[in-house]
Amino acid sequence: MAATNPYAPEKPPAVGLARPGVARAVYTALVDLGADPDQLASELGLEAGLFDRGARVPYASLGRLIAHGADRTGCPHLGILVGRRSTLASLGPLGLLMRHSDTVGDALRALEAHAGTQNWGAVVGLAIGSDVAVLSYCPYGPDAEGAPLQSERALATTTAIIRILAGSGSALLEVLLPRSMPRDPAPYRDVFRAPVRFDQEVAALVFPARLLAQRIEGADPAVRRRAEDRIRTLEAGQTSNLTDDLRQYLRAQVTRQRCKAEQVARLRLVSLRTLSRHLKSEGTTFKRLANEAQCQVAKRLLADTRMTMAEVSAILDFSEPAAFSHAFRRWSGMTPSAWRREHQPETSLGQLQA
Repeated sequence: MAATNPYAPEKPPAVGLARPGVARAVYTALVDLGADPDQLASELGLEAGLFDRGARVPYASLGRLIAHGADRTGCPHLGILVGRRSTLASLGPLGLLMRHSDTVGDALRALEAHAGTQNWGAVVGLAIGSDVAVLSYCPYGPDAEGAPLQSERALATTTAIIRILAGSGSALLEVLLPRSMPRDPAPYRDVFRAPVRFDQEVAALVFPARLLAQRIEGADPAVRRRAEDRIRTLEAGQTSNLTDDLRQYLRAQVTRQRCKAEQVARLRLVSLRTLSRHLKSEGTTFKRLANEAQCQVAKRLLADTRMTMAEVSAILDFSEPAAFSHAFRRWSGMTPSAWRREHQPETSLGQLQA
């Protein structure tokens, strides 16, 4: 019997909601594969009206549905089929803001800054080097089911958006996916038109940094201002607290070894003591949240990729695999190997052991 996890959150994070356009894209993709979306949703006990136009769908429910649909249709790349059907319009006011931004870089920075508007199931990050830019997508909810498919769905959508904004000839350098390679990777190459690397620690698009400076044809400053006003109104109506904000931040930073309380305190322009006091008033601690983020990432890498224990240990900045194994057992009540055996598909385990 697994031990009670002392690092589990005392209350679940705020429920993430996906935009209506995403649910419609799931519906269309499933129908094209010959499946009955309503029947699949019913089999999972999901809420009625899931595919109604205008409905906002729980992010975790959408992940479960995509994973179930991939299994029932025998289509492991269902995520990218959904993603390529999404458009700028499916992003609502954020899509409008991106379409009328001055440059591609401005549009992607808007995506990074406002991805949580009415959709707080994942964190988008934009890292820019001298020659290369990386746009990452990190689900942070407690429900890991369907996380790889959700990630590749988001990357396929973002790829389509970049091509709309920068022109169909804009090329990616590579695509990183935190999942094992499927038997047939050709659909991924067809959608992304770039080398795809599986078994990665994060979902990301890698492209030339010069693309960020490209101006967007037909951008209208007046439309952009109206979209900005609408987003500010929506964000003002959202409720969050320090605990929820840190969950998002830590999920994006955990693989970069930046989960330090001192760094967060500096970012928020408060003392470490003040940060600790605020978290205590919300019933948690920084260490608890950091451990929770590490545990979530470890579980996903173990279940969804063929990374070795040593590789997962290094990604999470442990001194050695034994230290990682000890911490993981403390978090989950199981060893990493036992967790992998219980949660990774048998086909992936066979490939791992071969």
